This record gives sequence, C-alpha cells and structure tokens, in this order.
Amino acid sequence: MKKSKTDTKNARRGSLDYRLKSMALPGLKRWILIVVIAISIIVFGVLLLLDVHPVEQILRFILRILQDTKSVLNEITQYLPARINGIVIVTLGFFVVLISILRILQLVVGAYFPDDAEREAITDVLYKRKYKDREPKIVVIGGGTGLSNLLNGLKRHTNNITAIVTVGDDGGSSGRLRQQLGVLPPGDIRNCITALADEEQLVTELFRYRFNSGEGLEGHSFGNLFITALCAITNGDMIQAVRTASKVLKSSGQVLPSTLDALTLEAIFTDGTFVSGESNITHAGLGKKIDKLTCLPAKPVATPEAVEAILNAELIVLGPGSLYTSVIPNILVDGIADAICRSEACKIYICNVMTQPGETTDYTVSDHVLALVEHARGDAAALPLKDRASQLMQAVLVNDEDGAIGEGETTNSEAIKLVRIDEDRLAELGVEAIRKPILSDSTYAHHDPVRLARSIMLWFFRSKRKVKPRGKTPILSK
Repeated sequence: MKKSKTDTKNARRGSLDYRLKSMALPGLKRWILIVVIAISIIVFGVLLLLDVHPVEQILRFILRILQDTKSVLNEITQYLPARINGIVIVTLGFFVVLISILRILQLVVGAYFPDDAEREAITDVLYKRKYKDREPKIVVIGGGTGLSNLLNGLKRHTNNITAIVTVGDDGGSSGRLRQQLGVLPPGDIRNCITALADEEQLVTELFRYRFNSGEGLEGHSFGNLFITALCAITNGDMIQAVRTASKVLKSSGQVLPSTLDALTLEAIFTDGTFVSGESNITHAGLGKKIDKLTCLPAKPVATPEAVEAILNAELIVLGPGSLYTSVIPNILVDGIADAICRSEACKIYICNVMTQPGETTDYTVSDHVLALVEHARGDAAALPLKDRASQLMQAVLVNDEDGAIGEGETTNSEAIKLVRIDEDRLAELGVEAIRKPILSDSTYAHHDPVRLARSIMLWFFRSKRKVKPRGKTPILSK
C-alpha cells in the first residue's frame, strides 16, 4: 500500500537523523555548545581534585594506542607481503572516494529536484535520456479519445512523439471557451498533453479535473482553463502556451495544433442535408451518410512546426479517432496532406474498432481509407486514387479479435458493429492490411493502448528493414 505524504513526514520526524538536525536549529546550537564546554570544565576540575592529571593521562593513553597499533602492523606485515598491503589500502581508499563522489552527486542532483518521496528514480531518468530520446521520431495525427489513448501507449517506447491535433471542436468546455474568448479549442490538446505526461504527477490529475459546480466553472476542466490562461499570457501564442503546459506536466513529446485558424467543420450528406459545426455533425448524421466534409476558412493554413515534424518523421500514424470529426479535419488543412505524401516516413492508418453511429455506420475498413484519401487536399488531390492512397499510407492496422464488448448495441436505432475487414478492396488501393488483436478488454469500443503501440512499433521496425526509400512523385516535388 502506498504511503501518504503525512505518513512519510511522521516517519521522518521519528528518525534519529531528524532529531539530531532539530537540535541544530538557530538559537539552540550555541547553548548546546556552551553546555558541553561547561560539563567538560567540570569534569576536568574534578579530575584535578582527585590528583589525576587529565593531560598526562590522555597523552599516555594515546602513546599506548600507538604502540599497540605498531605491534599489530608489524604482525600483519610478517604474514602479508607489501604488495598485498598496498592493494588493500588502495582498494579501501578507492572505495571511500567512490562513496564520497556518489554522495556529492546525490546532494548536487537533489538540489535541483523537490524533496519528494515520489520523485522519479535517477535510473529511470538516465534510461529515458540515453535510450528513449534516441528512439524513432513519430508523428501522430488525429484527435479525440482515440489519439490520447494511442499516445498513452506510444510514450512507453519513445520520447520523440509529436501529436498533431485537430482544432475543430466546438462543443462542451472547449466550445464555450472558443465562443467566449476566441481561443483555439483546448480540449483535444489537453487530452494529448496529459496522455504524454508523467502519470504519477499530481499536476496530471489536476489537469484532468473537471468542475462539477460553480457559476461559469461548471463543465470546464482545469487543464482547459490553464491552457487558455497561458494563451492569454503569451499574447495569443497557442503553440507557446502548449509547450509551457507540456513542460509543467513533463510530457514525453510535443503537441501541436494542425492549424492556428479558427476551424469550423461543415458536412454535406448524401440526401443533400448541410450541417455546420463539429458538435452537430454526429447527431445530424444518424440514419444518414456523409458525402463530403469541408471547413471554414476554405483553406486553413497548417502550422509550420506541424509540417516540419511530418517531413522529419520516421513514422507517421493517422488515427485512431472519429473519422469525420477527428482525423479528416487535419487532412483538410492546407499543407498537411502534401507533407505526408512528401515524407519518406513509414505511414500507417489505425482503423477504428467499431463503427460510429452518425459518422461511419456500416463502414468497412476500405471505406475508412477511401474517406481519408478522397478528402486529401493540395497537390495530393491531383494524384490517381491508388497513388494517393499509397502515398498517404502504406498499411492500415485493423483489429482481428472477435467478441467486442457491446457489439450489436444500438444508439438511436443505429447498430454498433465491428468494422469489417475487406482486404481485396484494400489491395486494389495498394494498402496492406495488418491484422492484430488490439481490442481493449476493459474499455468499450476502444483499442488497448499497450497492444496498439506494440503492434505499431513492430510493424515499423519490420517495414524499416525491408522498405527502400521511395522516389518522390513528380507532382509533389517542390
């Protein structure tokens, strides 16, 4: 059972080290010293009264010790050669020096960290810096719960993670902050930062805290308010605000908005219905099928940091997440799709485990892939369908495990089903299907973060060994 900070503090107070240090508080030290000196004087005087000369007795005692020590050393040298004595003495000296250096390092390093019993072990810090910082550069593109779930698994493998997040959310706490203060919706950004953060930190739980009452506060999460406040302090610089929040939470990577433009999603359904606003699309789509997704402004500009991260990535992961409200909105941003196509990274799409009522009812895996490909903008849109698909992704990771929790349940008369794998149609698009058992045993309709991350990394390392660098398509060359 984990000890509380109160128990730890009480244990420290009961220790001998604490009691001795408490005696050395300012004001006590001089009086304790005076008492010790006074007692010594009294003892010295008593010995003189008894005709015992303390100085003479002390000198005789020291001489006897030195004589005894000399005789012992003479006996030792008779049995042990000088070389062995030298080795023993050098080893002893080296051992003392080593302990002293370790103690000095402990004191110096400890001065830079809070005196917290739950502090991360120095061995874990060294491991992260030596190994995890050298792991592949991974860019994950998406939004919503699916993206944060994936990041929670990937941070176990590398610190070089960049999460590119959609900013089209207009509901809940994020929507209210966006409408009232004109900031980019911080909800998905906050989820990603906390997913990459140190789970043991109290501040991580603080970022996740949501107010249940209070006029004006009810429904808001502390993390959303914190990021919004940082954005105001940095004169509207959301990227700097997110970087600061990531430092506070000791996140294993960086989080970037796909665009700094205020994005409003618009959906056109096959029956001609038009809906504006991300929070309205899923509800309006029940019993319908989305034909096309657009946005306002018509050509939102990608953040330069996001484009640079994609071009420098070794692995690009699309999804998982709500197809039309979390993943595709990033592809609509001008520059994101082109950067993905130009990148020489390994690219994989994570298909959702279950269909989502209002967005992907009865969709197969290839339907998900086609929706992504058809919404790609920029020069990528001019490529033939198969070339466009293979440039956006080389493979799609799909769940290959039956018996999903809640399969067959309905939401407003629409059945929730496992996404069906149609490999023949995927092969026509030039996309490989990677089948893995990645279903969560505890969370309904979600991937297991550990299984998912392990499957992605295994595919990446295998692909990296066998896939040669591809030549860039002329239409995409700059």
